[in-house]
Amino acid sequence: MYPRANTLGLIIKDNHILLEENEGKHSKGIGYYYRPIGGTIELGEKSNETLIREFHEELGIEVIIKRYITCLENIFRIDENIGHEITQIYLVDFKDTKLYNKERFTLVEGEKTTSAKWLKIDEILSGKKILYPNGLTDVLYEMQN
Repeated sequence: MYPRANTLGLIIKDNHILLEENEGKHSKGIGYYYRPIGGTIELGEKSNETLIREFHEELGIEVIIKRYITCLENIFRIDENIGHEITQIYLVDFKDTKLYNKERFTLVEGEKTTSAKWLKIDEILSGKKILYPNGLTDVLYEMQN
């Protein structure tokens, strides 16, 4: 298996970040874990185009890319399986500013349905909430300082 190229968008408001909530087995154990919204970059597609497409497909909303933040390389293991992701990270805004008042968002990807909600950035930085990909907590810390 080869590394997977993907892209994620950080939406931040009032010391909160919008994150997709998942539950199950992950590289640090079993339970809840969180990740920004985004997805796999398709062949011939630029990472910023992927991000706009993924928000539209999964949430039915439009976002505006504010700026590129960084690239993270995440190599992880779940049981005997090794995963390897190369992730482009962007700071994004909702095009419709009324969406910042919404508490929960439903994400639909194929047959999988999850939700996204606003989490306090302090909960992520303190380790109370598990954030993926690995290294993103450090990026959030640098953005806050």
